[in-house]
Amino acid sequence: MSGQPGGIVRSYTGARRHPWVLGKLGDWVMWFGPYTPAQLVVLGGGALLLIRTFSWWSWAGPVPVVLWLVSVWAVRGAQIAGQNPFTALLGAVLVLTRHPAGRIRGRVARDRAPSYWGGRFVIEPAPALAAAPSAVPVREAVAAATQARAVAGVRVAGSGLDRLLAGAAGGGRAAA
Repeated sequence: MSGQPGGIVRSYTGARRHPWVLGKLGDWVMWFGPYTPAQLVVLGGGALLLIRTFSWWSWAGPVPVVLWLVSVWAVRGAQIAGQNPFTALLGAVLVLTRHPAGRIRGRVARDRAPSYWGGRFVIEPAPALAAAPSAVPVREAVAAATQARAVAGVRVAGSGLDRLLAGAAGGGRAAA
């Protein structure tokens, strides 16, 4: 051991070691049992099929009945990919019927509907302030600066890219 306490422990329950079988119904013990689910289906389905088609096979004597009983015996250990046929069939049906997006916490996983954030904001140029604080409110100073630029013939821009584009459109003159 590498200094760790304990060892490897494996526990196999009886349900994993022995397949699900049916051997008693109440106090009645089934003959030649116990039977697996696959055997019960072949037993019941085969009996129903033999009864319904008796007129077709009656000329063959007991041969179809013997073949039916042999088939019940033959499917006792039937497995598909290591599982009994009903579990394999149930798994295939579940895969074919599940939602293609899958599930999250038991609910169908869906993409959320897009939501658009509809907000606006305005970036205004800072007003040119004199060395001494003026009594003019800031909004009025910004409006005056904007109007002065508009009068000069250059588009007022809020970002550096807009000023660059305004300068390119105005024949090389850039906004101050």
